[in-house]
Amino acid sequence: MDLQLTDRVAIVTGGSKGIGKACARTLATEGCRVVVASRTAADLEATAAELGDRVEAITVDTSDGDSIKRLVATTVERHGRIDILVNSAAKPMGQAAPPKLAEITESLFWDDMNVKVLGYLRCAQEVSPHMIAAGWGRIINISGLGARSTGSAIGSMRNVAVAAMTKNLADELGPHGINVTVVHPGLTRTEATPGVIARVAAGRGISAEEAETSLVRNSTRHFVDATEVADVVAFLASPRSVSITGDAIACGGGQPGAIYY
Repeated sequence: MDLQLTDRVAIVTGGSKGIGKACARTLATEGCRVVVASRTAADLEATAAELGDRVEAITVDTSDGDSIKRLVATTVERHGRIDILVNSAAKPMGQAAPPKLAEITESLFWDDMNVKVLGYLRCAQEVSPHMIAAGWGRIINISGLGARSTGSAIGSMRNVAVAAMTKNLADELGPHGINVTVVHPGLTRTEATPGVIARVAAGRGISAEEAETSLVRNSTRHFVDATEVADVVAFLASPRSVSITGDAIACGGGQPGAIYY
């Protein structure tokens, strides 16, 4: 299938590692010109060099509105437009035990919400005028299956908030040709996964293979890879996804038991 993405201009926040990096790679492979953005310049430059000449790096701190304004202005200056925004900049979840109720502080809560929820909102606010002027755009918010399950109070709250924001933006921006969707990954294999598996194995006194098997609790018993999430994102970023907006797409190998409709 031709996703019709050749020469589209995409910004991927959180693009130096993990799911964001996988999305940047796939979008570039499909012909997009991609700006990867995150806080650490060295990681960004390494990612851009690895992914090739269709990818460039611009540092951004999504907790800072002025930083986002510079990211968007620089992208428009260099490329003339912005067609696609993939919001993926967030503090990683699942790499350590989440705080219990007594351990949750206002600082932990607001730091997380400021980067992920408000950061996504700030980015959408900055890119949407350019998309409205063009009469076309795609905003894809990377959230997580914590929106549908307990286990991390802050994680669930931030992901539910992203889903609610997505639907509101979809309804407002839809008449301008802009689709807004949210993707919920579950446990996903990234560069950080070997370290997580090693810690689980050491903590339980089991092999790395046993630790990996124990972590995968989805319906398919398949350890979802970041590239598989990126494939979903690439479709949602394309003109082919015109009939999908405001909705959540789960990409976690299936959650046993619960029914979502």
